[in-house]
Amino acid sequence: MPKPITRTYSRYTHEASALLGGLIRAARKERKLTAQELADRAGISRGLLQRIEKGELKCEIGSVFEVAAIVGVKLFDADETTLTKHLRQIEGKLALLPKRIKTRKKTIRDDF
Repeated sequence: MPKPITRTYSRYTHEASALLGGLIRAARKERKLTAQELADRAGISRGLLQRIEKGELKCEIGSVFEVAAIVGVKLFDADETTLTKHLRQIEGKLALLPKRIKTRKKTIRDDF
């Protein structure tokens, strides 16, 4: 049986995930929500919510964003209308960029 590939993350990534998890947990407690109540509102299991609050990196990003939105943790320093504006700007920029990036073939010069 092949060995599973273990993914390593940078310290920055670990710290950012731990920070987001802590912010979510603090916001939940400030709103006096139990872990089960928040998990039910987000449509996830209590165990997944606990992993999100611990800052585990293998949690589904959509679940993390949904939980953050429910408890009022801003993921981007913008309100909803500004977020929509930024989204439209990036969509416009992406429309101007190439759809795919092709690797360039290197020409080997072997005519000495």
